Amino acid sequence: MFHASLMRNGRVAFRSTSLSCSRTAAAAPQAKTKDTAAKKTVKPPRETSSFALGMFQGVTNMSEVFPFPDVLTAEEKAETRELMEPAAKFLSEVNDAGKNDALETVPEDVLNQAKEMGIMGALVPPEYGGLGLKNTQYAKLTEVVGANDLGFGIVTGAHQSIGYKGIYLFGNEQQKKKYLPDLCSGKKMACFCLTEPSSGSDAASIKTRAELSADGKHYVLNGGKIWISNGGFAEIFTVFAKTPVKDATTGEVKDKVSAFIVERAFGGVTNGPPEKKMGIKASNTAEVNFDNVKVPVENILGKEGEGFKIAMNILNNGRFGLASSMAGTIKHVIEKASDWAANRTQFGKKIGEFGVIQEKIAKMSVDHYVAESMAYIIANNMDKGIVEFQIEAAIAKVFCSEAAWKATDETIQVMGGMGYMKEAGVERVLRDLRIFRIFEGTNDILRLFIALTGIQHAASHLQELQNAVKDPMSNVGTLVGFGSKTLMQKVGFGHLNSTIEAVHPDLKLSGKLLGESMADFSGCVNTLVMKYKKDIVHEQMLLSRLADSAIDIYGMAVVLSRCTDSINKGVASKDLEEMYTKLFCNEAAHRVALNVKDIKSSVRVVNNHLVEEIAKEVISNKGVVHAGPLGF
Repeated sequence: MFHASLMRNGRVAFRSTSLSCSRTAAAAPQAKTKDTAAKKTVKPPRETSSFALGMFQGVTNMSEVFPFPDVLTAEEKAETRELMEPAAKFLSEVNDAGKNDALETVPEDVLNQAKEMGIMGALVPPEYGGLGLKNTQYAKLTEVVGANDLGFGIVTGAHQSIGYKGIYLFGNEQQKKKYLPDLCSGKKMACFCLTEPSSGSDAASIKTRAELSADGKHYVLNGGKIWISNGGFAEIFTVFAKTPVKDATTGEVKDKVSAFIVERAFGGVTNGPPEKKMGIKASNTAEVNFDNVKVPVENILGKEGEGFKIAMNILNNGRFGLASSMAGTIKHVIEKASDWAANRTQFGKKIGEFGVIQEKIAKMSVDHYVAESMAYIIANNMDKGIVEFQIEAAIAKVFCSEAAWKATDETIQVMGGMGYMKEAGVERVLRDLRIFRIFEGTNDILRLFIALTGIQHAASHLQELQNAVKDPMSNVGTLVGFGSKTLMQKVGFGHLNSTIEAVHPDLKLSGKLLGESMADFSGCVNTLVMKYKKDIVHEQMLLSRLADSAIDIYGMAVVLSRCTDSINKGVASKDLEEMYTKLFCNEAAHRVALNVKDIKSSVRVVNNHLVEEIAKEVISNKGVVHAGPLGF
């Protein structure tokens, strides 16, 4: 599995981000007696303060967005600034991104200097050999990675963000003391082994197995993993494998995913040659195989059967870092584009005077503002102890990875032929960026996750809901018993439960657009639920458009919060930030309105059917079906 890399909870660190699909376990079946049937009650709906979950229900949960959170003290901000400067200098002067790309590796001496800086232990508290920065400090530092060398960042991020993150989050005290010091110093490198040839986005379908030995002292691990960052040289592996697990209630034995700490020194661990990739060439990506590897029982992470939850939590925990890394990338390419626009003369004018160029640079800047705002609201909330941020993090991953791609592509367009040339350095950034829309949860899957998890939450507030909604990503859950439109309105569908009062008066029109968009959005959720009920899980084209609206609404909320804070504090850039906010809210509200109209349209139903039929024909033919203009 490819893994992004960034910086996080440690001094100067780079870390990876993640796909998070929280699984909701179904209740164990019970015997249907008259007694239990009579006493059967609907489980009370789970309340949340999450803004993103609330908007699906038609509720404005503003507490995690307004006021714009700021957990760092003045001393911590100064410390972060001091840490950022040497990190930036190292990445721009010592590390050579172009050279790394050409060599398809990070030179050993450069990596060793990174280890000496403490980069490898950024996520871990000092008692285990790490540096222990706050998430918000990490978000600032990760911008340096995004602006300099994403390939280098993946090497260090795959190590600490996901490679040994499971040990830090879920390891017992003995496991932490044994492994973390060497991992934090970089003496030993780690990797995260989840993806297999038959299981990419569907992580629960892995085939690697671990069987307990007859004497109960170790597990015998067999299987193979693909696309493993650091897989060619890592010594410590976090491996996910199927194990037979006995249900304590029913006695039934089922295969479930478990997580293990595996050492190359155990024997039986081999890897293939480095993969040849489009981008992030500086990172080592390889196949890893496990052949009768004896893993001591004390090396299981958590309990048997908890592996999927552990994997998803590892991935979910770092996704905000991708947003801040992408913000760094966008900032970098804006500098390239604006410098070129200011100096390149065509038709007797600087090209920065042309409207088509101005529009590109303005929209890059607005997207950068949104990306930063998303990243820092999530990071600050994590530092405040908020644990329910999976939808916001998924939104940030999708928006920021796509905004960075768009900004880099447009920078090449602004620079014309020079942008296409290797010496300008932008083509490498574009190649590196392409993977960010794929790994840590493809953006297509994350859109479905955003929409279905939001609908799941909204549906749980209907009194007639008879069965718990299972993991929305597994397509085995059902959405049933939604009840009447009247009942849905009682729980908030299509109605704002509170007004948005925290927006600065100068932004009241933009605040009004946010409120109107949320009302239209929750009404659209109502329509979809009423129309499709349990079959909503199959309406992926509609769900994708619903997710796009959710992304736009969350973007509106975070920039309104940040800009309000800037105006209240009188920051120097407040007038420019106000323009950013108004432009984004105007355009986002327009997109939401169009998406809502499209979702509800009968033409959309017809078009979706046409798309489905065309795709079936082309796929079954394994290519273009129709004859060419010459008849063959």
